[in-house]
Amino acid sequence: MEHQRFAMETARNYGRHNAMVSSITKPQLQRYRMNHPFFSANLQNIFLVLWAICCNICIPGAAFSQDEMGIEFKDQGKLVKKLDFRDLATLTPIQSIKIVEVHEQSQQTYKAFPARNLLDKTFGKKWEAAEEIVFLSLDGYQASIPVAKFLSHDAYFAFAHDDHSPFTLTNRLQGNEIVPLGPLYLIWDNMKSKILLQEGASDMPYQIKSIELATFASQFPGLSPPVNSSAAVRRGFLHFRKYCMPCHTINGAGGNKGPELNYPISVVEYIRPEYLIRWIENPSGIRLNTRMPALTQKIPNRARISKEIVAYLKTMRQNKRKPANPNTDQ
Repeated sequence: MEHQRFAMETARNYGRHNAMVSSITKPQLQRYRMNHPFFSANLQNIFLVLWAICCNICIPGAAFSQDEMGIEFKDQGKLVKKLDFRDLATLTPIQSIKIVEVHEQSQQTYKAFPARNLLDKTFGKKWEAAEEIVFLSLDGYQASIPVAKFLSHDAYFAFAHDDHSPFTLTNRLQGNEIVPLGPLYLIWDNMKSKILLQEGASDMPYQIKSIELATFASQFPGLSPPVNSSAAVRRGFLHFRKYCMPCHTINGAGGNKGPELNYPISVVEYIRPEYLIRWIENPSGIRLNTRMPALTQKIPNRARISKEIVAYLKTMRQNKRKPANPNTDQ
C-alpha cells in the first residue's frame, strides 16, 4: 500500500510541478533555443531540472516525464492499449528491487512494476507464446528481446529510484552521460545471476515509450544474412542483433540511435576491418569522448564475438537493400 500511495502521489505531483516548471521556463527556453539551434530535448530536460533547483521548486523523484503521452502496448504493429502512469500503478503491485546497475558499475535500488505481471495485465497470457518483445525508446534505441528471457529471468519496469532522487543515471558506458530514464526502464534481477551480469546493459533499455509483441523476421526485414552463410557469419548476425542492432540499422532495420551501417555504403567499405574490430572492442581508445559503448567486457569469447560481428557486416555488404522507410535523421 505504501508503494501504491507513492505511485499515485508521484503521478499527481508530476502534473502540478511540471506545470509550474513549464510556465516559469517557457520564455527563457524559447529565447535560448533560438540562439542555440542544437539544444536537444534531453538538454531541455536537464535545463528544466537545473532551473527548478535554482528556483527551489520540488520535482518528484519519479521522472515519469512522458505521463501525458502514455506507454503504447502493441501486438504485431496493432495498438492493444495505451496506458499512462496512473493506469500502470493500478494494474500491478510495485516492488523495490536492488540490482547491479551496469551503466554505473554500482548497486542501485529502484521502484518498479514486475514485468511478467504487467505483460499479463496488458496482453493476457498470449505474450508468452510470442517470439520477441520489442522496446522502442525516446532516444531511438530499439531493443528486441526474446520472450524466453522473460520466462527464465525476473525483469522489472522501473519508474523511480527508491530514495526518490531524480530518475536519472550517469552512464559510464557512454562517456559519463547523465541520462533521464523515464518513462520506463527495463531492469533485471541480476544480483545473483552470472549470465545476466555477463550480458551487461544490452537488454536494459531506458526511456521506453512502446512495448510490442513481434516476430523478428517481420519486425526487422533485411537483417538476416544469406542462408548459405558460414557458421561464423550466422553467429555474427546473432551477436549483432543483441549488441549492435538496438542502436544501429542494417538496410534500414534496427534502432535509430546510431547510424545506418550497410546502405548505401557499408561501414566495412570506409573503415578497415581491423580498425572496426578495435572500434567495437574499445571505441574510446580511438575517438575521445565517444558515446558509443564498448562491447560488453564480461562476455566470454569477446575477441571472437567482435570478429564475427565484422564477418557478418562484410557479408551484408553484398546484400544491400534500399530501406522501405529511410530515416532522414541519420
